Amino acid sequence: MTTTALSCGNVDTEARPTHAGLRWFDLPAQPSRTEVDPILADSAGRVIVHGTDADLAAVVLRLLRKGLLDELAVGYVPVEKSPAGELWSIPAGRFDQALDGRARPTPLIRDDSGGVLLGLGTIEPITGQIYCDDQRVLHGPARSVEVFPDPDASALPEPTDDPLATQPAPIMDGLVTRVTHRGLLRRRRETARGRAVQASFEQATVHRDGVAHPRPLTRCAWYRHTRDLLLVRP
Repeated sequence: MTTTALSCGNVDTEARPTHAGLRWFDLPAQPSRTEVDPILADSAGRVIVHGTDADLAAVVLRLLRKGLLDELAVGYVPVEKSPAGELWSIPAGRFDQALDGRARPTPLIRDDSGGVLLGLGTIEPITGQIYCDDQRVLHGPARSVEVFPDPDASALPEPTDDPLATQPAPIMDGLVTRVTHRGLLRRRRETARGRAVQASFEQATVHRDGVAHPRPLTRCAWYRHTRDLLLVRP
């Protein structure tokens, strides 16, 4: 079976493997739908992204938009140490794992700006309120808030159209919210796990997978998608 590999942002081409059944495409950083969609339409089995967390998010967003999450597994080869790589135990430059590793259901986090979160979302500093599901984790100022997929989250059950099938209990996990509070002597951190997080705050810049939102925001939300991503990881 042919494997599609996307090299994003003029990364080093000498290190990438070449063998039968592996197709390489050179794309710009954070490729757009016009650049990615035609390639995905002609792909099967597995897509490998060689680039940054932002490049990975750009490709996964197109899988989501085109309804291909159940059809294409995603292998990731970070060009350098990154939050998504650390979160999912994917070291930089490891093509062998992306090519030969097993794809596992992985929580896919979306946001209310139409994007996805594969590694880390941040707001810092922040003054406002944050709820993770029904738990309030911030009321006032904090040094930072971080949101990221939960590597220990349960896989979503397989969807079924059978009205008589026993319905599984709803999944109530998928992401982690970590608030770092200011302190005179040391920082204090508070962590919560849930399915969604909502934040309202004084105007601040929100970063998603290393990319700043194009304008300051006063509210944002992240939540688990109803389908998992098939990510190649240990």
